[in-house]
Amino acid sequence: MQNSSDDARKPIIAILGGTGKEGRGLAYRWVKAGYHVIIGSRNYEKAQRAVNILKESIGNVTNIEGNVNIKAADAAEILVLTVPYKAHKSILERLKSNLEGKVLIDVTVPIMPPQITVVQMPPEGSAAQEAQKILGDNVQVISAFHNISYEKLLNNNNIEYDVLVCGGTKESKSKVLQLVEDAGLTGWDAGPIENSVVTEGLTSILLGINKKFGTHTAGIKITGVSHSIRK
Repeated sequence: MQNSSDDARKPIIAILGGTGKEGRGLAYRWVKAGYHVIIGSRNYEKAQRAVNILKESIGNVTNIEGNVNIKAADAAEILVLTVPYKAHKSILERLKSNLEGKVLIDVTVPIMPPQITVVQMPPEGSAAQEAQKILGDNVQVISAFHNISYEKLLNNNNIEYDVLVCGGTKESKSKVLQLVEDAGLTGWDAGPIENSVVTEGLTSILLGINKKFGTHTAGIKITGVSHSIRK
């Protein structure tokens, strides 16, 4: 964890549905980077258990807490949604007013068991587009972090994979690209929210590769472009 005066100016992040593996992985990285992170859950006790698990890995830090989703959403400036697709629409409808005027990073992938290795998209085109339709134009919905496994996030090792970031305004996307970098990853501006159909769909392809080759950590990397000009 960093301990500089800059930490006070970092936005508060709430990870809605953050008790799952992907949510805990992102929380681990951002807490280590000095962000104040709120783990959100439908159940307060479940959120606290997730916080305690993370503190066992990170140490007895003070910049992480747990709360119910609605209070987490109210307290944060940037929201991160890491729920299974079956809960996607309902949680967005419940929290619509709490997300007003904020940035929402949607990590949801429309995976529908049992055929998780087959790309399946909702009528709107992608989960992120579905979120934007539900929430309206006063929420900046940005699609990111779909193609990074939690196994890579929940440790201090360098991660060689990249993150494609779709949607939002230039300003909101810049904030998300900074979060990607602070999580120890390389982020790429992958265009408008309509392109999220590709980034979300890649998850099913990567799951298929994992299944075929007996691993859990297949990812993607952009080559042929200098990192110094990627933003």
